[in-house]
Amino acid sequence: MSSVHSAPEGATPGFLVWRLSMKWCVAVDRAVAPLGLTHAQYSLVASLYGMGRAGERPSQRRLADHTGLEALYVSKLARALEAAGLLERTRDPRDPRAMQLALTERGSEVTRQAIDVVHVLLGQLLEPLDGPRTRAFTRDLTALLGTPLAASADAVGDNANAHETEQS
Repeated sequence: MSSVHSAPEGATPGFLVWRLSMKWCVAVDRAVAPLGLTHAQYSLVASLYGMGRAGERPSQRRLADHTGLEALYVSKLARALEAAGLLERTRDPRDPRAMQLALTERGSEVTRQAIDVVHVLLGQLLEPLDGPRTRAFTRDLTALLGTPLAASADAVGDNANAHETEQS
C-alpha cells in the first residue's frame, strides 16, 4: 500500500474516519457523475428511493433527518434535482409548510442505475474485509452513528475537564 493511501503512523480514529469518509465521497462523486449526480444528490435520491419503496413520501425534514444532511442543504439539493426532472416536490396536505418529495419515473431509473454503480464501489471498498468482519464493521459504524456528541464548545470543554479530573 502506498504512503499516499495508507494512514500515517499514530493516526487517530477521528482522522481515519474523516479520511475514509473523504475517500468514499470522492469515489461516489466520480462514479455517479456520468449519471448527472453528485455524492450528496445520490445520498438524497437513493434514500428517497428506499423510503418510497417502503411506501413513504417523506418531507424534506424527514429526508434530512434520515440522511444526516442539514435541512437547508436538502432543500437546495431537492430544488436542483427537481430542475433536473429527477424528483417532484409537493406541499404536504397535512402541513402546508412542509414539502413532500418523490422521485419521478426518470429519477427512479437514474437512481436504480446509480445504486448499482455504488454497490459495485462498496464491494471494492469492503473487499479487504470478509463477511463476518463486514457485519461487525457495520455494527460498529451503526453504534458510532447512534452516539450523541456534544453540540457546543462549552460541552466539549466540560468533557475535557472531567477527563482531566478522572486522570488526577
